[in-house]
Amino acid sequence: MSKKKNSEVTSKKAASAASKVLRNPKSSAAAKTAAASALTQRPNKEK
Repeated sequence: MSKKKNSEVTSKKAASAASKVLRNPKSSAAAKTAAASALTQRPNKEK
């Protein structure tokens, strides 16, 4: 079974907000899960 490439990409602004949620110790587990999911859809940085 081949994996389908996900073409959805999280915007830079949304990724930044997700990062803040993950760094906030008071964020709920559900919020952190959603934030992590959004960040996995971000393209990798070019070095």
